[in-house]
Amino acid sequence: MFRIFAAALAFLGAHEIKLGDLTITDLWTRATPPGAPTAGGYMTIANAGSEEERLIAVSSPLADHGELHSMQMKDGMMIMRPVAGGIIIPAGGKVSLDPDGLHIMFVGPKEPLKEGGKFPVTLTFAKAGKIDTFMHILAIGATGPASMPAMKM
Repeated sequence: MFRIFAAALAFLGAHEIKLGDLTITDLWTRATPPGAPTAGGYMTIANAGSEEERLIAVSSPLADHGELHSMQMKDGMMIMRPVAGGIIIPAGGKVSLDPDGLHIMFVGPKEPLKEGGKFPVTLTFAKAGKIDTFMHILAIGATGPASMPAMKM
């Protein structure tokens, strides 16, 4: 029973990574159709430290490269732009990367991302350094881990 519960939690994005004063949770991406030119990456990063931190780079062996982006509404139009200098995680605060705001863009996925799989990623922070982890691959239309249907045990 415990193994089934642990597997359900892993599928729903319930893993946590610690790196220095940072706690990274809710790492996810969406499944992609064949030939998709990009894939998004999302997570929450909390900083328990007394100094701000910055996510300065992302990469994956399954994509040509990763970029840090922001999306915002300007003059009635959604604008996506690269984030210069990295994504700031304030001291004692947290930042959510999500589809409608700050996010990761993986350019040139080398194969389609399949729902239920794991997408390897390396996150690089200015002070804390690098960490290798993965993102849970959710359904194409998912809006986050909470959008997945509850699993009955």
